[in-house]
Amino acid sequence: MNDALLVINTGSSSIKYAVFTYIADNKLCRLYSGAVDGIGEQTSFAATSHKSGQNEHDEVKTDSLHAKNHSQALQHILNWLEQEVSDLEFVAIGHRVVHGGTTFSQAIRIDHSVLNQLKKLIALAPLHQPHALEAIEVLIAQRPHMPQVACFDTAFHTSMPKREQQFALPQSLTDQGIRRFGFHGLSYEYIASVLPTHLGETANCKVVIAHLGHGVSMCALQDRKSVATTMSFTPLDGLPMGTRSGSIDPAVVLYLLERGMTGNEISDLLHHHSGLLGLSGISGDIRTLLSSPTPGATEAVDFFCYRISRELGSLTAALGGLDAVVFTGGIGEHAALVRAKICRDSAWLGIAINEEANQANTLQISTDASKVSVWVIPTDEEQMIARHTLATIV
Repeated sequence: MNDALLVINTGSSSIKYAVFTYIADNKLCRLYSGAVDGIGEQTSFAATSHKSGQNEHDEVKTDSLHAKNHSQALQHILNWLEQEVSDLEFVAIGHRVVHGGTTFSQAIRIDHSVLNQLKKLIALAPLHQPHALEAIEVLIAQRPHMPQVACFDTAFHTSMPKREQQFALPQSLTDQGIRRFGFHGLSYEYIASVLPTHLGETANCKVVIAHLGHGVSMCALQDRKSVATTMSFTPLDGLPMGTRSGSIDPAVVLYLLERGMTGNEISDLLHHHSGLLGLSGISGDIRTLLSSPTPGATEAVDFFCYRISRELGSLTAALGGLDAVVFTGGIGEHAALVRAKICRDSAWLGIAINEEANQANTLQISTDASKVSVWVIPTDEEQMIARHTLATIV
């Protein structure tokens, strides 16, 4: 039996998972990875077996299933693992937990006290926190003696200067924990860890990472540490996303309340019916919009790219310059047209991209003449969760 780590990355409508073993010097080796997607709708299960932890991999299984909720999806993953990886003994489980609040600034082993504190943060990340905690509770019930580790999306941003963590509110509210936290930290942390491999000496200079997926944010790095980011108190803030509004005048919320909408109705509007879906009236999936000839789809994509390029200017100001841009996340890694639009709108920063390299999703897509290098680097949140989990239990 070989010792292994199980990583669970719970999203709003999906659960990603990965299995790692560790060898000499605690080097991690990925054996399996996959996901259950479309939970509650057209649900699918995928599993990939990785050959000796290398980049080569064999598709093990892709199948449809009936999973009305995250608990059923998680149970399907656990059942599959029990059948397929019987030669492994899991020694710990690592979880992505979106919000750590003011209490948790690094990965921590979960006990009932930690779990209760995390439940108090559900209102700050309603699309993610409940599902992550649900997975933790299911696994506590099934494997009560198994160490479980919470790894936080907010932790990476604790390096931001005080002025980036503040709102212009009375100090009494700041003391209650109302401040800018930032999210997607596990993704940014992974990209920061591999920057020296790709950027060389530029890795510690002024870099902006654009994490573009169903959730969207950007982060400015100096010395590979977070300096500023677009999300703040909750993952609703910042750039427009698949179904989330992003930044909005708070008076709009007050106006809607005065017009008779309830708090729950407004929350549902801003979390589930806004963003690309609201703008286009068609879909929150960028792939659908890019293939649609309708004016609404075109306008939604243009607005999305414009807001990102505008925020790139803001983050460049926070850094006092710009040396490199990194695209990551599902959209950032695969949507060449989106990258091209953003880079064209940001040409004033000295950005110039090689159109053929961009279309091919190559690692570096900027031209030799570009004053700012531009990169497409796949993120790996599961790798970061596994690293933190291993460091916590050894």
